[in-house]
Amino acid sequence: MSQRQILQVFEQYQKARTQFVQTVADLAARPQNTETLQNAGVMSLLRPLLLDAVPTIQQTAALALGRLANYNDDLAEAVVKGDILPQLVFSLAEQNTQRFYKKAAAFVLRAVAKHSPELAQAVVDCGALDALVISLEEFDPGVKEAAAWAICYIARHNAQLSQAVVDAGVVPLLVLCMQEPEIALKRVAASALSDIAKHSPELAQTVVDTGAIAHLAQMILNPDAKLKRQVFSALSQIAKHSVDVAEMVVEAEIFPAALVCLKDPDEYVRKNVATLIREITKHTPELSQMIVNVGGVAAVIDYLGDSRGNVRLPGIMMLGYVATHSENLAMAVIVSKGVPQLAICLEEEQEDHIKAATAWAFGQIGRHTPEHAKAIAVANVFPKLLNLYLDSESSEDLQVKAKKALKSILQKCTYLPALEPLLYEAPSNVLKHVICQFSKVLPHDSKARRLFVTSGGLKKVQEIKAEPGSAIQEYINAINSCYPEEIVRYYSPGYSEILLERIDNYQPV
Repeated sequence: MSQRQILQVFEQYQKARTQFVQTVADLAARPQNTETLQNAGVMSLLRPLLLDAVPTIQQTAALALGRLANYNDDLAEAVVKGDILPQLVFSLAEQNTQRFYKKAAAFVLRAVAKHSPELAQAVVDCGALDALVISLEEFDPGVKEAAAWAICYIARHNAQLSQAVVDAGVVPLLVLCMQEPEIALKRVAASALSDIAKHSPELAQTVVDTGAIAHLAQMILNPDAKLKRQVFSALSQIAKHSVDVAEMVVEAEIFPAALVCLKDPDEYVRKNVATLIREITKHTPELSQMIVNVGGVAAVIDYLGDSRGNVRLPGIMMLGYVATHSENLAMAVIVSKGVPQLAICLEEEQEDHIKAATAWAFGQIGRHTPEHAKAIAVANVFPKLLNLYLDSESSEDLQVKAKKALKSILQKCTYLPALEPLLYEAPSNVLKHVICQFSKVLPHDSKARRLFVTSGGLKKVQEIKAEPGSAIQEYINAINSCYPEEIVRYYSPGYSEILLERIDNYQPV
């Protein structure tokens, strides 16, 4: 065989490998082919091609494996069991490896790690983090981005994996990535920091200690919506853990500029801004007051009016957290027209968890003073809360929150026109709070006493069957003591029969 013929054989072999690996990569891009490819033993055929002398074959083999592993956890597990990860990690760490292959190798690690904590741990156990750190230091932004994605999918599962990421020295490199000009790299770096910070105060503090807040704060008004999503998500995940880190986020002077993003065209940007405000306001009255002072409450109420569904949830909770802290802060929510907007949310939303959050927010607003409770009552919220509590189709959490909110507001409410309809509809465990409020108000208000008679309220109270010596009986006695005895007797059940009997027994002179 001549030299030329030998070269032709090698050339044909290379073409065959190239064609095979390209075809598999194309087939792996379509989910309907994955099971057939797995049954054909494609994993074991692709593995040796990761060490192929031809770079394009190497990277296409890695791409095919990544696409397969990305599809489901069974295929990702097959990659782990096929002992493929150590080869990829070795190639990533090599200085001479082509950037295209490094990107493809990082994609495989990401595709495996995303499915479960166990698979992510398998990626860590094969030494991937050190190799990914080296990739984050590469000059090529595409390699950095691919490595940051892999880190993102490892860190998001739990605190233990995030700690492993931190221990590998990733966080300072992610902060440097945020300072690169490429938007895609900024996005994934911010996303990775968010996934690290979310698990514990200690991990969030690690992110803070690298100076991440200042760099995140600089990007809040970036025109790229996907970047803003990740920036506000990261700030939220940092701020949620403690007063100290929340104050550091505020001190980065992101307000009032961030409030503009509550009107962003992108739904997820709006939601993440509202979530950030919620995570800040929940900590202390001082942080809530700061948000009120920059117009945050009014901005969130407008945001609720412009939003629907789950996007509303952080805004609803934010109003509840603000109102929780003090009478004045709750009044700030009322003055900003928060109660009518929450009433609209309660009416429009179908999901029980959103209704439950809204009921809870009403409870936080109305529980402070009679004036706060009246604001809730005037918005006709009591019947809605009562219906949610009594509705058998309401979730247990919704029933509990509606009942608790109703009771806490009723215990402060002295606005009788809103209380009277509850005399006819409320079950005994709610009714006692209604009767209690009447027993407090009627002794001091002659006009209310007269109206209570003419509206039928006094008659209804006489019809209530209460246990002697019970709290509700004590309240009824207190109400009855506000009226002449003959009036009470007149409206008592059976009194008309007694009068008729007296007529029957009466003998005219």
